[in-house]
Amino acid sequence: MSRFGNLGARLYQGEVGYDFVGKRMLWYGVSILITITAIVALAVQGLNMGIEFKGGAVFTTPKADVSVSQATEAAGSVSEHIPIVQELGTGGLRIQISGVDTAEADRVQKDLAQELNIPADQINADLVGPSWGEQIANKAWTGLAVFMLLVVVYLAIAFEWRMAVAALIALIHDITITVGIYSLVGFEVTVGTVIGLLTILGYSLYDTVVVFDSLKEGQKDITKQTRLTYSEVANRSINSTLVRSINTTVVALLPVAGLLFIGGGFLGAGMLNDISLSLFVGLAAGAYSSIFIATPLVADLKERDPQMKALKKRVLAKRAAANAKGEDGQEPADGQDVPDGVTPAGAAAGAVVGPRNRGRGRPTGRRR
Repeated sequence: MSRFGNLGARLYQGEVGYDFVGKRMLWYGVSILITITAIVALAVQGLNMGIEFKGGAVFTTPKADVSVSQATEAAGSVSEHIPIVQELGTGGLRIQISGVDTAEADRVQKDLAQELNIPADQINADLVGPSWGEQIANKAWTGLAVFMLLVVVYLAIAFEWRMAVAALIALIHDITITVGIYSLVGFEVTVGTVIGLLTILGYSLYDTVVVFDSLKEGQKDITKQTRLTYSEVANRSINSTLVRSINTTVVALLPVAGLLFIGGGFLGAGMLNDISLSLFVGLAAGAYSSIFIATPLVADLKERDPQMKALKKRVLAKRAAANAKGEDGQEPADGQDVPDGVTPAGAAAGAVVGPRNRGRGRPTGRRR
């Protein structure tokens, strides 16, 4: 077994673990900083809306001995708006100019034909009205609202309302960051962008539900023991699914990165750029939020429950008594210094609760 696989097995069995929940204020601070940056970028710079949302004209030329740079320069000279030129698989060009109405489209078509030395009747012109883009945007917002409502209802039924609230906050966090990145890099927002944004919601929710399912299993009969607080059980759930989350995220990111950096960067595939950037940022943000945001939020909300408060009080009291007697092998009390990185078994992330109690609590589950 590889070292990474061995580490994954030890994380799952509770032999080692990182204190994610204990350092949640750090993760909250990082997320707030990134979110504020995204909101400021949106407020100051805004989004570069595509022709589908602003309206304009799309001119398609036949195969010609004209480069993309030459066509961009020619299109820029015949219109006041910045053109977007893409090379088609047939060898022709797709020239997109926003803010062009019917009357201006005829003039631009003739001027383009002259600049590119192509007969005007061989250049196809398609007009796109802004009302169509507005309809697409309204449908996207409606779909997003319905999706989030269904997510909250399902998670509240399958798990509990605290997990539903945490998952909703994580989804909003992921969308805000993705849209903010679009604003910062200046990528054009097209229908492909909307498709990508709606797609990442499922990916983001997948990792979160995996951790929640582990947490639901780990919290069974939690109030009948005095070894772990709820936050420590939540931390163990994150560690037990950590390698799985990393593996699925990396496997999903690799083909998306190929679309973004190879398909979009080198081949100049326009819509691939729009979809792949939203997918790439959304997948990364979703993996981050499921580990560092959603589960710690559940722990914060759950620790306010009177039963969990009483449990935490009993656990800390038992540890204080054990420490006073000088007994070894006890879990460190909540708030005690724990070495950074990997903590030993028996610490907050490493102990076992509920159905995972095996062999008197030893990680191997073997009985003597």
